[in-house]
Amino acid sequence: MTHDEIWRALDALAAENGLSASGLARKAGLDATAFNPSKRIGADGRARWPSTESLAKVLTATSTGMADFAALVTGMAAALPRGSRGPAARRIPLIGLAQAGGEGYFDDGGYPVGGSWDEISVPEVGDPNAYALEISGESMEPVFRDGDIVIVSPGAPIRRGDRVVVRTEKGEVMAKELKRQSARRIDLRSLNPAHPDYAFDLTEITWMHRIVWGSQ
Repeated sequence: MTHDEIWRALDALAAENGLSASGLARKAGLDATAFNPSKRIGADGRARWPSTESLAKVLTATSTGMADFAALVTGMAAALPRGSRGPAARRIPLIGLAQAGGEGYFDDGGYPVGGSWDEISVPEVGDPNAYALEISGESMEPVFRDGDIVIVSPGAPIRRGDRVVVRTEKGEVMAKELKRQSARRIDLRSLNPAHPDYAFDLTEITWMHRIVWGSQ
C-alpha cells in the first residue's frame, strides 16, 4: 500500500459520490483543503498519509465500509460492484499469458473473443469484458509468480503506477507497470528488476488494459 494508492482511492470515492476532493472533505466535516494536492506533501517534501481520523469521517459521511474502501485502494472496485463481497457468481474467460499473443483470442479493441478460452469463476465482475490471465515463468516476479491468476479490466481507468497488460502491434503481450504516458509515448517498468524496461510510441501499442486483481 502506497501514499499514491490511498490518495487515489480518496479521489475515486469522491468521484463515486459526485464530489471533488474538496467537496468530499466538506461532506466529512473537514477543512475544504484537507485533501488538496498541497496537503499530500509535507514541508520536508515527503509524501503524507491522510490521518486515520479523516479517513474514518470520510467513510462515515459516504456510508462506505472498510472493505469497499480497500477495494478502491487495490483497484478491485474497477471490476467489482460496490459492496459486492459475496461468493463466486460469474465465469470469465481465462487464458495463459504465453498464449495471449497468438491470433484469435482478442478482437481489434482488445476484448476476448473466440472459443479457445478456458473459464474461471470469480466474484461478480462489473466490467462485461473482463478476463483472466494465468502467469507463466518468472518475468513478473516477485509481484506475480508462475501459476498466479490476474483479472484484467479493459474498462478500468489507467493511471501512472498501475499494473497493466499491453499488446504491441507485433503481437507481443506483456504485463508491466505504467511508468509514464505522454501524448505520443508510454514508458513501462518491468515487474522483475532482472528484466529490462520498455518504451513504445503509442502507434506501436494495440491496447493497454489494467490489472485489477491478482491471486498472489
